[in-house]
Amino acid sequence: MTINHLNLVVTDVNKSVLFFERYFEFTCELIKGEHIIAILSNKENFTLVLMNSKNEDTTYPKDFHIGFMLDDLKAVDDLYQKLIKGGIAISQSPRKIRNSYAFYFWFENIFIEVGHYLS
Repeated sequence: MTINHLNLVVTDVNKSVLFFERYFEFTCELIKGEHIIAILSNKENFTLVLMNSKNEDTTYPKDFHIGFMLDDLKAVDDLYQKLIKGGIAISQSPRKIRNSYAFYFWFENIFIEVGHYLS
């Protein structure tokens, strides 16, 4: 069994589509309505659904986050630099966190982890 998709509620669907396309290699397959729902996929056939918030306050539970595990340390460093150059605010650079080399940041009220598992 595998997880099929993840639905994230965001305040700006267009901005979020561009973010996930630019930094996480997703492709937007379909936008429904007036940018109310966007369906994205990646090369691993994972589907990410971005849904427009019905109100301005999109709040996730305190420890909720999504994580992207990359193939190696260089990929983590490269994505960190790409995010920084793109104007994404990240408070700490990649570092050893438990059994991974990772960093965390916020985008659209979503806490995002990027890392690589250390052997």
